[in-house]
Amino acid sequence: MGYVFGIIIFVLDVWAIASVINTNASMGTKILWIALIAILPVVGLILWYFMGPKANYGGPA
Repeated sequence: MGYVFGIIIFVLDVWAIASVINTNASMGTKILWIALIAILPVVGLILWYFMGPKANYGGPA
């Protein structure tokens, strides 16, 4: 059952990293957030969710 939790965390981390890449933040900020999420998967994900840059997916034109 533990591997299911690991897979869920992995998928959420990949989604968070993709969201960080799609922001207008500076490259240094992006690298910092990506490193934090990769090094501390659970804590980094939680911190990114509350404090990190959010992706710009556009919106109605």
